[in-house]
Amino acid sequence: MAVNTSVDPMAWLAEQIQASDPNLLRSMVKTMAETLMSAEADSLCGAAYGERSTQRANRRNGYRSRDWDTRAGTVELAIPKLRSGTYFPDWLLQRRRRAEQALISVVATSYLLGVSTRRVDKLIEQLGVQHISKSQVSEMAKMLDGQVEAFRTRPLDGGPYAFVWLDALTQKVREDGRTVNVHVLVATAVNADGRREILGLEVTSAEDGAGWLGFLRTLVARGLSGVQLVVSDAHRGLVEAIGATLAGACWQRCRTHYLRNLLTTVPKSAQPWVATLVRTIFDQPTAEAVRAQHTWVVDALEAKYPAAATHLEAAREELLAFAAFPREVWRQVWSNNPQERLNKEIRRRTDVVGIFPDRAAIVRLVGAVLAEQTDEWTEARRYMGLDVLAKIRLRLICGDTPGQNPLPQTLTA
Repeated sequence: MAVNTSVDPMAWLAEQIQASDPNLLRSMVKTMAETLMSAEADSLCGAAYGERSTQRANRRNGYRSRDWDTRAGTVELAIPKLRSGTYFPDWLLQRRRRAEQALISVVATSYLLGVSTRRVDKLIEQLGVQHISKSQVSEMAKMLDGQVEAFRTRPLDGGPYAFVWLDALTQKVREDGRTVNVHVLVATAVNADGRREILGLEVTSAEDGAGWLGFLRTLVARGLSGVQLVVSDAHRGLVEAIGATLAGACWQRCRTHYLRNLLTTVPKSAQPWVATLVRTIFDQPTAEAVRAQHTWVVDALEAKYPAAATHLEAAREELLAFAAFPREVWRQVWSNNPQERLNKEIRRRTDVVGIFPDRAAIVRLVGAVLAEQTDEWTEARRYMGLDVLAKIRLRLICGDTPGQNPLPQTLTA
């Protein structure tokens, strides 16, 4: 790729007009930006492009392409490269975001460790990384690891955190010459300002009670307090860990996960009808109506599908815990869907890698994604209104905490 280092504006414009270029404005923006970058690169080199000079301190080393989104459309710029050091037009372009840097670092680490494939090689080229060295990877990883570690260990001083969502993702990693599955535990909450906040993440070998117990104890040690409701799936080790660490908190079983489990107890032909029937429980206007509808649905199922009726009756308290809170927050707290949407954003980045070279790479990439997401939530509108949160805190001060759905206070073997 070559770029003109000097441009006669009038001659160039006349040439473009004569050629009837339909993308004239975009061509003008591209030419002017590349001319300015070329001039800046010449200044860093101490001499113009191709000029022989005793003042020369550096030389050009080709170009690298970078898309630049402008009002005239996306422009593919040719950024000059230097033989010694690096050049980047900070005045024109923004450097890659943290998550993109983490993704590059993880892929490059895989490449340097010899675990890459042709797919990874192609990915590196698409990311604009060429001839990356081990020292560059180490420096990038060092910077990102520091940022992610600061994010993971920061004090949780935005509480009380009335609502907490917990979930885990499975990722593949190479350990001891083989590929194994590990679990990334993620906790999200609503802080006192009504905004969503990612509390932390941890990588464990198994999604068992011990892993969740250690993770939740770490969150409590960092300042997690005031939790009134925890939303998650029905993993037994997770539920017991909640009871052991978050005394006084209720547990809301995710209605989406529960419905999938319930439908396995009825024939496939009856599943749409049963699903519609169960959803009517959550369409009621008051807590009393929710409980009355639950009883009615159980009775309706008893005649045709007694196993489903028994299943639904046994899950009454854990499924209806949301009804003890103001109706304004029901939609946000009766399922783990907000956490699932966050998981999709994480998987969108981790699926590119496929198999991670080590656990540190998982923490680096997932931590960078979560840190960016928390920053975006800080600037977005509130997830819950301050008046609703004040009403919930008032209930806690008055001692009117939800009494149903007790959780075990000790972790069983």
